[in-house]
Amino acid sequence: MAMDIAERRNGIVVNADALQVYSCWRVLTARPSPEDEERVQHLLYGHVDRNARYSVGSWLGEIEELVDKHSDRLLIVVGGTGLYFSTFENGLTPIPRIPDSIQVESEAILKADGLETMVTELERIDPETAASLDTRNPKRVQRAWEVLKATGRGLTSWRQEPRRPVLPVSDTARIVLSSESGWLSARIESRIKNMVRNGALAECNAAMACWIPELPSAKAHGAANLIAYLKGECSLDEATSLATVATRQYAKRQRAWFRSRMADWSWIEVN
Repeated sequence: MAMDIAERRNGIVVNADALQVYSCWRVLTARPSPEDEERVQHLLYGHVDRNARYSVGSWLGEIEELVDKHSDRLLIVVGGTGLYFSTFENGLTPIPRIPDSIQVESEAILKADGLETMVTELERIDPETAASLDTRNPKRVQRAWEVLKATGRGLTSWRQEPRRPVLPVSDTARIVLSSESGWLSARIESRIKNMVRNGALAECNAAMACWIPELPSAKAHGAANLIAYLKGECSLDEATSLATVATRQYAKRQRAWFRSRMADWSWIEVN
């Protein structure tokens, strides 16, 4: 659909998927094929090294540059990372970039002392932020700890700073493609099997030598499962089954996000 619009309107397809940015995953994240990229211009796909700590802030900075640079072109922003669209619409809290050293330190604390230690420290130093967090979610707790450590201010304090959207809502057409869960579940299962047949194992094999589970790039659905298979820790059937379950669970959370945060968008059913 995005490519059809791009062809008719001299548009550019722009990625808004947090894992399709990584150069190491074309098959596993269903990035556009080389043929697709020949057909119409695509941007922000596969342009980030696997070891980079790319974030929603990184993406927002890049999309803002594209809007300025291609003001004469239609940008068709496509993807499933709801947070990217939320920041596009509402802007991002202007928190300074967190140094890599702080991120490494927080990962070491989580690994050595566990989530509860980090939660306890947040409750002691920044109780306001701690009270607003889902303290069972390691990524949320880690982010809050890193912001506090790096800036001396809690997330709640930073969130009071003014934000600005990339574009006004009036300058955009906002569309959600929705599908019935049973239809989508079957598609996920067949997609995982097709990925395994068409190169996902080779991608995972190439990633094994420098595999760091804590990196954002390692969160690609199915990567950890297929690497476990390649290491002889499980069968291929077990790996694909676990990858399918994880992807279905993500899709369920994704649909919940869309219903909650994008209720005022235009919804189109696709089955």
